Amino acid sequence: MNIVDTHSHVDMIENLSLDEVIANAHDAGVNKIIVPCAYPHDIDKINELTLKHKELYGLLGVHPSEARDWNDDLIDKIRAIVDANPKIAGIGEIGLDYYWDKSFNDIQKEVFIKQIALANELNLPICVHDREAHLDTLTILKEHNRGSKVVMHCFSGSVEFMHECLKEGIYIALGGIVTFKNALKPKEVAQKIPLDKLLLETDAPYLTPVPFRGKENQPAYTRLVAEEIANLRGISLEEVALQTTRNAHQIYNLGEI
Repeated sequence: MNIVDTHSHVDMIENLSLDEVIANAHDAGVNKIIVPCAYPHDIDKINELTLKHKELYGLLGVHPSEARDWNDDLIDKIRAIVDANPKIAGIGEIGLDYYWDKSFNDIQKEVFIKQIALANELNLPICVHDREAHLDTLTILKEHNRGSKVVMHCFSGSVEFMHECLKEGIYIALGGIVTFKNALKPKEVAQKIPLDKLLLETDAPYLTPVPFRGKENQPAYTRLVAEEIANLRGISLEEVALQTTRNAHQIYNLGEI
């Protein structure tokens, strides 16, 4: 088995050491893990983790909830790191989040647009965080993205919104929510999305899949996501793993499978 966890905050997992996290992932057939950045002060940490651990690749960027901490000096910093480290696989996680606080939506949009431009300049893919902001997120991507591949991380939209994303060539990433009993929209998306547009993720340490829901998530549980999607589609686990791994390598330039 060869699975890629395309979105895992391994630096935030508290109850396991990073070596344990990686070992557990290997045991489950999860051999590559992409670690996104959320906070400006974590950019150096993510870079260092990817240099230290062969299994880890990084995304650099500022999460929309932290957009008020954005500084344009970060553009030069990210440029320099990308130039020096081929294991920085993309810009992320960036986007819009209207769930927690709508008081600085304009700042979120401004920072999102700046980071899209940086991804375009560096010819890197974009990992998008979109929470309760579907229309604005897609509108900004249509208006400002100039050729970077786009992944909708932790996709929470309907099948109809999925089709709107697919029209723009956007990839869809599904995680542990798809295993939740009442997660009807993610399950329908998992059934209907073309397999060549699908990615797997955990968003660890959050959104832990069944049967470990309520406990800390980890990359090893990407296999449970793949198993659920295989069951929903009536195909083999191996087919889901093979195609989603191919997709991850093509988008994020992860080297040989």
